[in-house]
Amino acid sequence: MNVYAKYVEKGLSVAANGVWFAFSRLNQIRPNPSFTPLWSDKSLLKSWEKTKPPLGWPRQTDSLCPSCVRETRQEILDGKKDLSVLLNGEVGEIKATILEHEGKVLMVKDCVAHGHFEDVISIDPAFSRHLEETFPGRDIRAHRDEKLHNHGSSSIQYGRGAVLTIDLTNRCNMMCDPCFMDANQIGFVHELRSDDIKQLLDNAISIRPRRQLSVQFSGGEPTLSPYFIDAIRYARKVGYKVIQAATNGIEFAKHRELAQQAAAAGLRYAYLQFDGIGNGPNSHRGVGNLFDVKLQAIENLFNAGVGIVPVITIVNGVNNEQVGRVIQFALDNPKKITLLAFQPVSFSGRDEAISNERRHAQRYTLSHLAHDVKTQTGIGEPTRDWFPISFMSTFSDWADLVHGPDSQWGQLACGCHPNCGTGMAVMIDKFTKEAVPMTAFLRAEQFAKDLQQVNDAGRGAFLSVVGLTLALLRNYDPFKAPKDFRLADLIRKFKKKFGGSGKQMNEVVRIETNAQRISRRRTDRWNFLFIAGMWFQDLFNYDFRRTEMCIIPYATQEGEISFCAYNTGVGWRQIVEKMHMTATLAKWYETQGRHEIFAAGKRVPLASDEHSLTLDLNAVNAAAQTDLDSLQIPKTARDERAQQLEMARLYRQHVLGEKPTVQIQPLKHSKKT
Repeated sequence: MNVYAKYVEKGLSVAANGVWFAFSRLNQIRPNPSFTPLWSDKSLLKSWEKTKPPLGWPRQTDSLCPSCVRETRQEILDGKKDLSVLLNGEVGEIKATILEHEGKVLMVKDCVAHGHFEDVISIDPAFSRHLEETFPGRDIRAHRDEKLHNHGSSSIQYGRGAVLTIDLTNRCNMMCDPCFMDANQIGFVHELRSDDIKQLLDNAISIRPRRQLSVQFSGGEPTLSPYFIDAIRYARKVGYKVIQAATNGIEFAKHRELAQQAAAAGLRYAYLQFDGIGNGPNSHRGVGNLFDVKLQAIENLFNAGVGIVPVITIVNGVNNEQVGRVIQFALDNPKKITLLAFQPVSFSGRDEAISNERRHAQRYTLSHLAHDVKTQTGIGEPTRDWFPISFMSTFSDWADLVHGPDSQWGQLACGCHPNCGTGMAVMIDKFTKEAVPMTAFLRAEQFAKDLQQVNDAGRGAFLSVVGLTLALLRNYDPFKAPKDFRLADLIRKFKKKFGGSGKQMNEVVRIETNAQRISRRRTDRWNFLFIAGMWFQDLFNYDFRRTEMCIIPYATQEGEISFCAYNTGVGWRQIVEKMHMTATLAKWYETQGRHEIFAAGKRVPLASDEHSLTLDLNAVNAAAQTDLDSLQIPKTARDERAQQLEMARLYRQHVLGEKPTVQIQPLKHSKKT
């Protein structure tokens, strides 16, 4: 881009700054009252009407005793206690204190029966304080939800959520760790029928506020469900625009036509399990060629027009070295990778009974992520470029205002607790691979405050668009943007994200065809790469203030349940799946047969290993991380159980004096020739 054009844009920014002060003063005179849209029985919230949970520290919150919860859950599963204790009681609930100690933020709590528990919430108090201070507030309180949000202390109370998750099956074609659901290990199959899936989606649109959200089909492995394609198609039919699948990619890698069928049905994104670059860093998952599988899945999905979102579960000492390598992979392949979703490990499912030693060694937080990104890539400043996921809700509020009271759906809003998720936006030139954090050339915090003023004024679409444009221009610094980035590119990105297409930004958003979406993504020079971190809770850091604001509800046969309450917390997953199990494993195998499972180093057969992705061969050929090996700390729950059994054997032999058991092998008879 010509340097003189940068000066012209700087001039526009300075001029917009001057006009803004006059506009904002006039716009604050006699603001309009909020309207009540068709998608809510409650009016839109002004900024001062939004509530916030207790923030800062030290503070007290409601948490859980890890031992009490597991004991009570087992009693419910065994039929010794009724489910009503979860609805009407306070099972395992204890008070917890969040405080700063020796440069870290900790959660500490005590149970009268099981003693003291503590865990790290953050290794950087300044970073966590920044996230909490930029949290804009909760969404509209949930209503018309009495039947679906009825889970005692674990009930969702605010907003509509951003990702509605539906587990199509608990069957999986892997046996890896970590795993939220302990797949293939619980003795029965829970698999939704077609009518079940439709009922869950029909129920979902009854809740108010009725916002657009992503519908994510998950599992287990969702592609094993015979209704996978039909589920995608029906979700589009009832009005949801963004459909995604949380997948390990095996079936998409094996069968190119599956990716094509899913795309034709309306699959927008594949949330692809992706632990690092190379087969070595993926070896803890137990599949011999897992990285090759990921590459082939990406190739097939991209060619079919499905967006790929690598989902990286980060375990300290296991794959935290991969943070920078995965980001570099995305930077090297900007046409194929649109978002990175890092998930600091949650010790649930297979890992719920983790030892204190392994938990403390493997704990990884959002603050770890922000610092690892900076250290390993040089991109981003933790307290400048990272914001809570909920920071974007101010922009959703603006879009709700502009679309007006007659809109059938509210905008997608990520109103989660600031301790739940964070992210950094990076603008990438697909041609030159130049990458710059968006907040390096756009004063995001001031921009959001300006836009908040526009929203509070409650004007019509035209003045609201003018207000956003002025706020955007005055907070933009063209000299800190990528070399060839233009102001027009920035405006186009915001228009596409929040206003739709057409002459007026308040027109109804047109749903692109698959071909249109592919064409747009492949011809757009700029990739808006969002590096997100979403940290799900476990029993050791559980905070009910986070649960009640959950933006990732699970749609189940017992209503919609917070992600963390379902997978961790009181553990609704195990209870719901057993209540509605399809068949015991023995019965399922008898009637349906066994599905193939890839574990213990078994390789996935691939028709081809050819791909068009750019790879760093040094990263690909790197060995698995060995930090924990040198400390003699097991990496997985399976390893830990084996270690515990071996320690018990040695104790019996050397302390109790038991003699080793000698197993007598049967004699082998040689065959006569």
